[in-house]
Amino acid sequence: MALANETLSLLRWRARRGLLENDLIIERFFERHEKDLKEADLDPLYRLLDLSDNDLMDLLLRRKEPEGDLATEEVLRVLAMLRPPKMS
Repeated sequence: MALANETLSLLRWRARRGLLENDLIIERFFERHEKDLKEADLDPLYRLLDLSDNDLMDLLLRRKEPEGDLATEEVLRVLAMLRPPKMS
């Protein structure tokens, strides 16, 4: 079941970042996946959004991969949705 509009609005507000690059990637994520987001996506998404801007940027740009408690199947799935498509 898709997320309620109120939940999506709060999520968008929570996703606002200090780095413009992160904001642009996250906005594109919402454009592509907003209708498909489910309740199960919230916790892994919040865990990623709790990272510092630089750490999140490193993950989004594939400079590094999640480690430790962050390296769960759920987080990896949401991170794959967040990451911009690879350039060929």
